[in-house]
Amino acid sequence: MAEGRVRWGILATGGIAASFTADLLDLPDAEVVAVASRSDASAKAFAERFGIERAYGDWASLAADEDIDVVYVATPHSAHREAAGLCLEAGRAVLCEKAFTLNVREAEELVTLARSRGLFLMEAMWMYCNPLIRRLKALVDDGAIGEVRTVQADFGLAGPFPPSHRLRDPAQGGGATLDLGVYPVSFAHLLLGEPETVTASAELSEEGVDLQTGMLLSWAGGARGLLHCAINAGTGVTASVTGSAGRIDVPDGFFYPERFVLHRDGREPEEFVAAPEDGPRSSMRHEAVEVMRRLRAGDTESPLVPLDGSLGVMRTLDRVRAAVGVRYPGER
Repeated sequence: MAEGRVRWGILATGGIAASFTADLLDLPDAEVVAVASRSDASAKAFAERFGIERAYGDWASLAADEDIDVVYVATPHSAHREAAGLCLEAGRAVLCEKAFTLNVREAEELVTLARSRGLFLMEAMWMYCNPLIRRLKALVDDGAIGEVRTVQADFGLAGPFPPSHRLRDPAQGGGATLDLGVYPVSFAHLLLGEPETVTASAELSEEGVDLQTGMLLSWAGGARGLLHCAINAGTGVTASVTGSAGRIDVPDGFFYPERFVLHRDGREPEEFVAAPEDGPRSSMRHEAVEVMRRLRAGDTESPLVPLDGSLGVMRTLDRVRAAVGVRYPGER
């Protein structure tokens, strides 16, 4: 795979699968060769929409397709373990949507499977692959704001989502934490690593999922993370990291920002703006490019989205859910 096009399979046909496929089709070295759904009609409609040659009405047929180099798993996270595991068992590399799985036990199973087979596996945390986020991290790592003291981030949708919606269905891993909280938690992990302590409180729905959750994360060096997610309140989706010598503010859409502002003590603020080719905010092409780069290099992991980091995020999400009392059917 050192040269030529990388052949993709798309597993699931929802909105995020459509967005990712549209971005893939804009990349000259990517080819989408097949799509799968649990419904023949859905798979065929998706294939017609994007000009995909093969449509499968079951996941196993996609996993067994020898013409596929890598599968993008875009199911609800309640099915990530099953879908990604099926593809890995069949010898396919996998890019799996976030949250990586329902819990860290399932994530560990996928990582163990991929490593035992020598196969590429990556969580689709597109934020980590974004050039502006990478620039922000480099500034923090280089000491531009001194020692990090506080990370703040929020992600909330106003809804309202009816009880029948996926986001409120415990069987599909519903609630704010796994769908939206994964972004603030991943942002904090990116800058500070896995926290030492995790506390949280939440407003729960009648179905038993969290409608909104506040999190306080603490690290051994004294840093704190103040994080929030919601599916019943439209927040600013902002982030800020404050250090001993300044701060960085991401004023809007922190998980795929158009700009951020660096405030250094004693200096004028500096604004960093995304390159024109990196918009619009919905673009996921950077993670696709990273996957293809790693596949061509023969790598089984990405240094931008390392598997140990994804496991750490899942451990934190587990601790948040344990603190607020959200448990999904069948978890042990």
